[in-house]
Amino acid sequence: MPELRHDPIQKRWVIIASERGRRPDDFPRRSEHPPGGFCPFCEGNESKTPPEIIALRNGSGPNQPGWQVRVVPNKFPALRIEGNLDRRGVGIHDKMNGVGAHEVIIETPRHDLNLADAPVEQIQQVIWMYRERLVDLLRDLRLKYILIFRNYGAAAGASLEHPHTQIIATPVTPLALSQELISAKEHFLQKERCLFCDVLQQELESRERIVAATEEFVAVTPFASRFPFEIMLVPRHHHHSFAEISDDMIRHLAHILKEVLLRVKKCLNNPPYNFLIHTVPNVKVRPRRSDYWDTIESDFHWHIELMPRLTRIAGFEWGTGFYINPTAPEEAAKYLREVEL
Repeated sequence: MPELRHDPIQKRWVIIASERGRRPDDFPRRSEHPPGGFCPFCEGNESKTPPEIIALRNGSGPNQPGWQVRVVPNKFPALRIEGNLDRRGVGIHDKMNGVGAHEVIIETPRHDLNLADAPVEQIQQVIWMYRERLVDLLRDLRLKYILIFRNYGAAAGASLEHPHTQIIATPVTPLALSQELISAKEHFLQKERCLFCDVLQQELESRERIVAATEEFVAVTPFASRFPFEIMLVPRHHHHSFAEISDDMIRHLAHILKEVLLRVKKCLNNPPYNFLIHTVPNVKVRPRRSDYWDTIESDFHWHIELMPRLTRIAGFEWGTGFYINPTAPEEAAKYLREVEL
């Protein structure tokens, strides 16, 4: 019998179509990588990208070979850092200038190094760079939200094969984040507890949907998973802002992130996926609504969402906002746990 499950964080319903019962090998293989050819991200092609913002390197000068992780502005940015917002009304509508930031974190000089196969030390450097760019962008009081996301594979939106992550900073808080913030605040005002901590405690008690766990992080397939084999990776202890992650936490995160990515790769034949970090908005931005962020340090809990691209969103999903997931999250977690690493 199919089930309707409700997500208390996003306040949406999901259909778990258990009668369809899709196993890992039942999903069609999707295009793994974008088309090949010249790669501007490879070591030695530094002059083919915009000048770097920051890099971890072995003593060489800027925009030269000899780097481990490199950050550059996106050559074709969705939003630009220059200018004023100039927010104004157009009748019933609003508009503002396309001010923001769009950066690319080139994760390794090696074109063919899948993040799942990278040494833990390399993953640590990548996560360290995530934090550093987030901290820097939060200093810009025009920017309300910074999203760190990774598209792996052409079917997930990657236009270049070379391992990379993107950052887009926006002058508005995205709708998906707004709903999480509202749900977290309402839960805290009612119960004086973090919604995410409550969900995590329930998952740790049931163990049905746990994929991996360490002393600092837990990876679960959410109870109301939108997509087959969707995973949420959460700090085991309450932390509201990814910008405040310590170096020691980065080390722990690198280990479990590598394990989770390896389990997904081996279980699902290296699928395309989207990976993103949800953290708190810029609490120093001006102007801001009164009382909006007053409890955010207590009510929000940063987390990572990983979504393998195994199914397509079609008319029913677009028309209703429901998702149909053919693999129960309990079964997905079991398959992922049983992978031999």
